Amino acid sequence: MTKSCPNQFYCPVEATLQLIGGKYKTLILWHLIDKTLRFSELQKLLPQATAKMLTQQLRELEHDGLILRTVYPVVPPKVEYQLSEFGTTFIPVLQAMCSWGETYLKQNQL
Repeated sequence: MTKSCPNQFYCPVEATLQLIGGKYKTLILWHLIDKTLRFSELQKLLPQATAKMLTQQLRELEHDGLILRTVYPVVPPKVEYQLSEFGTTFIPVLQAMCSWGETYLKQNQL
């Protein structure tokens, strides 16, 4: 494993954090594994996130190609989010984070 990255990043970890470093981004990605969700469903799953913050995080994830946003031409507007093909490549990382978190919680009985 090399410890350098050719682009504007100093290492691959920095590049990863640039994409998923937002406060709710990993949680959004986690909830979109094998599911397509509407904005209101994501709000219910992430009640601590304000609508403005959730919208911002979703826009950034879409801009970075990790999620797909589908708008249906109905009234009221229907918008759905799902992982993109690129976003699905992040699933093993999310699963590893979940596993590590479960171990941490068991050890610390939180």
